[in-house]
Amino acid sequence: MKKVVIAGGTGFVGSILAEHYVQKGYEVVVLSRRHHLDKDGIRFVQWDGKNYGSWNQELEATEILINMNGKSVDCRYNEGNKQEIYASRIDSTYILGQAIEVLDNPPKLWINSSSATIYRHAEDRQMDEATGELGTGFSVDVCKKWEQAFFETKTKGTRKVALRMAIVLGKHGGALQPLVQLTKLGLGGKQGNGEQFFSWVHEEDLLRAVDFIQENKEMEGPINIAAPAPVKNCLVMKMLRNATRIPVGLPAPKWLLEIGAVLIQTETELILKSRNVIPGKLTKMGFDFQFPTLELAIKDLV
Repeated sequence: MKKVVIAGGTGFVGSILAEHYVQKGYEVVVLSRRHHLDKDGIRFVQWDGKNYGSWNQELEATEILINMNGKSVDCRYNEGNKQEIYASRIDSTYILGQAIEVLDNPPKLWINSSSATIYRHAEDRQMDEATGELGTGFSVDVCKKWEQAFFETKTKGTRKVALRMAIVLGKHGGALQPLVQLTKLGLGGKQGNGEQFFSWVHEEDLLRAVDFIQENKEMEGPINIAAPAPVKNCLVMKMLRNATRIPVGLPAPKWLLEIGAVLIQTETELILKSRNVIPGKLTKMGFDFQFPTLELAIKDLV
């Protein structure tokens, strides 16, 4: 039986990946900071994300290692949260790399999470892996240091891919459901000036893209996981109003979003940054998106 190890596999993306591999007949091991009882074909192993332990041996002769470990960025960017965001990503990446180095049979493929937010705010043009321009600021710096920790570790015999993921849309998690709820409450108007691009990927295409990367062994390095058609925020909200049959949506200007962000302990960057990201490498390799447009994705998920 082939084996996959998912570090940080209890969040939204990690959970759908774990379920996906169970359905494919893999032995699935999830490394988690908290104690969980084994369930639904998934075996849970505790680790702290920064030190060696008995979990090391789980990586031996593993087909795929996937690292999704990291504190959610859906929080206020105070100093304490910033340090935890950095440490949870970078420490786990370093310790996994060190563990792989001493294995007799290291994983064939190591997929490490990253984010499409590594690119600059872009309303003027689309960003792919070859010509995309990296941005500045806290969130971008997190991604840069995260990928640096990943790629500077020498893992002989293990192919490495950093998933620069756009916002993942799913039926039971991710960013779509809160937007749907806002729309149903009559708050489904444009956010900010509405001109910022929204890069996204349907959860099924994320899973299919990971399978595609596994099968195409020449694929390595940073890979954008995003649908090929980013959409402006004003159009995203219009599509959601149509899907929920709510004809009116009050707009949310930037000043109001700033107040709301403080109240719910998050940051407006998650809404206002223009992520205009396209899947250059996947497209070049011939990957076929099942949900290439947001209309199709919303129709399936809402």
